[in-house]
Amino acid sequence: MYAILDIETTGGKYNEEGITEIAIYKFDGHKVVDQFISLVNPERDIQPFVVNLTGINNNMLRNAPKFYEVAKRIVEITEDCILVAHNAQFDYRILRTEFKRLGFGYKRKTICTVELSKSLIPGQPSYSLGKLARALGIPVTDRHRASGDAMATVKLFKMLLNKDLEKHIIKDAVRAEPKFQMEPNLKQIINELPNETGVYYIHNDKGDIIYIGKSNNIKNRISQHFSSTSPKSKKIQLQTASVTYEKTGSELVALLKENQEIKKNKPLFNRALRRTIFTYALYSFVDDNGYINLKIDKADGRKTAITTFSNRQSAKSFMHKAVEDYNLCQKLTGLYPTKTNCFNYTIKQCEGACIQQETTESYNSRVESLIQKNSYSNLNMIIIDKGRDIDERSAILIKNGIFKGLGFFDLNYQITNSDVLESIITPMENNRDSQHIIQAYLRKNKRIKTVIF
Repeated sequence: MYAILDIETTGGKYNEEGITEIAIYKFDGHKVVDQFISLVNPERDIQPFVVNLTGINNNMLRNAPKFYEVAKRIVEITEDCILVAHNAQFDYRILRTEFKRLGFGYKRKTICTVELSKSLIPGQPSYSLGKLARALGIPVTDRHRASGDAMATVKLFKMLLNKDLEKHIIKDAVRAEPKFQMEPNLKQIINELPNETGVYYIHNDKGDIIYIGKSNNIKNRISQHFSSTSPKSKKIQLQTASVTYEKTGSELVALLKENQEIKKNKPLFNRALRRTIFTYALYSFVDDNGYINLKIDKADGRKTAITTFSNRQSAKSFMHKAVEDYNLCQKLTGLYPTKTNCFNYTIKQCEGACIQQETTESYNSRVESLIQKNSYSNLNMIIIDKGRDIDERSAILIKNGIFKGLGFFDLNYQITNSDVLESIITPMENNRDSQHIIQAYLRKNKRIKTVIF
């Protein structure tokens, strides 16, 4: 659990500042579950430059509660939480100074979104909250007021959680949670999970991730893990201390994140998925007569494939449909081995490429249409799919036929240029598995929105 906060102060000499406004959003990694926002009477004058910056003046604070009146609520809402702030060192120092004046020792673990942003979103011209939010397409209201800046930090932190492919933030949070002596109640863990699409992480009592999975219904999938009697499931059940998750909205995003994060984190019980997830591929070659032939074969990384498949059966099913959809020759697609004409020619469903009756130009143009439809080689493309919320969409970026990464954007904030788009994208490895996942998903979901640029 996180307490994401922003504090406005009077300004002045080091450790003599007073709080004028505080906003705290209690964030469970997915949504805000509690909040506290209040003006605070600092019992000292506000510096003039701060008045100009925030718009908060001495008259506004005359009847506001003093810090000792809100201190109990601050302790309660941040209890068992990691404090998150943009320049956390400043906010945490101010809070501890105020509690010290009351004779109270206040201690919490902290995360600084400035430092996290420098690590996970390198190369930004500025890491100030306003400029960073603008660069990342994060809408900000009431800039330099505690509630507006704290909410912008919530949105930034949500983006950083998504960009943290090695899951350092989540693992540290699990380790920081209070540990109980009794065994974790697996049913209680299930009850706290959503019936939504996303990636889930099963942790042991040290916070380490022992299994990563993806599902269109996280709660149901975890329930299956915990109720199964297979040897692997029983081992997982015995070692489970907690389950965290990331909603993705899009099944494609979940598949890509699962693939990438298993390779990066190498969880104990994901051994099978660390290997390549496809075994067959579609290749093309030109025969002696000048016709483009298509061939299903075992996947070979040394050859350039048009598209890939999880097994031979799915590859053959694709080819049979391609013959029908593009009016291709069974012989030249490897489905009807023969030295003469194919079967479809005898029933007048083939134009005769198998016996050189159709011109190469005519036949090859249809084959090239199929290749272009099923390969994104050399394409610049954005695949737009569902987001985590109703006002959000996901974006998968492909440049020059190379998968670059994925991210989320707010529908209320238009992505006007490629720089903003690339800032919100979490870079990912372009491997054969990710290419297979994208191609297979596009084959299955023909209505998905793609933007060629």
